[in-house]
Amino acid sequence: MGCSRKGPMMIRQRLTAAVIGLGLFGWAMPAKALVPYVYLPSIDELKGSSMGMGRTAAQLLQLGQPKEAAQLAALAVRLQPDDERLWSVLAEAQLRSDQMDAASLSLAKAKSLNPKKAGLWFAEAAIALRTERPEEAISLLDRGLQLDPKNSAAYFDLGNARIMQAELKMALKAFEKATSLKPSFWEALNNQALVLFELGNRQEAIKRWRQVLTIEANPEPMLALASALFQQGDRRDEALTLAQKALAENPNYVLTPHQEEQLWGVRIRQAAAQLLNQDEMAKSVERARANATWQKRQ
Repeated sequence: MGCSRKGPMMIRQRLTAAVIGLGLFGWAMPAKALVPYVYLPSIDELKGSSMGMGRTAAQLLQLGQPKEAAQLAALAVRLQPDDERLWSVLAEAQLRSDQMDAASLSLAKAKSLNPKKAGLWFAEAAIALRTERPEEAISLLDRGLQLDPKNSAAYFDLGNARIMQAELKMALKAFEKATSLKPSFWEALNNQALVLFELGNRQEAIKRWRQVLTIEANPEPMLALASALFQQGDRRDEALTLAQKALAENPNYVLTPHQEEQLWGVRIRQAAAQLLNQDEMAKSVERARANATWQKRQ
């Protein structure tokens, strides 16, 4: 149904006539009486509002408020359902707030509008990884990398998918490609070390974990390095100090299931268990177990 934009004066006149015609007033209205009316925005104004909502939703994502972002983005796509950018923001917000099924539907809509946008393929791959479907993730990542072959984050996800498939050498190759594109990508460098440790190349793993800590003093590589050093046998004091600091900063790493979720292999988990079982670690381990907040992702 078509519509035309009505001005405030015409709307007042139409409402006044309607009210009088219904016989709701038994007296003459004062010349200056105020008559309420509803302003009807134009289609262009609605589109402008939807993009503003999309930008605000993206800002909420940056501020770590995915649920609020999802609510706002959902309203934005209702106002302007033919813009894949808004569907992308909605999908990302749903993904970060663990609404996997809804995120998949939003991504499907976005891809139908713009199938050549690599980020949409990468986002769908992220959902496949979160739901432990590495083979599907690899297919999606390969398609996205054809469109955007220099995306370091996609190579990182590809490496994670390869770990999930126990293809460690291929995982290492993907992680190394990620850091070749982005040398400061400490997460990819950390995962290189995890893979190398599982492959038995412990000295190179230790070297890369040390390199990670020059970029980012993160508790994950800190505890992994500590575990490797302790197992090596000649850096006990350094290992204990690093492990105590790591657990103080992120107590979740005291839990084996959390280590597994972070794709720690059997060998590094065993090394960590040996370290955390030492008498000097007892208080740190007890405190970490009390403060751990990790819950398995569904």
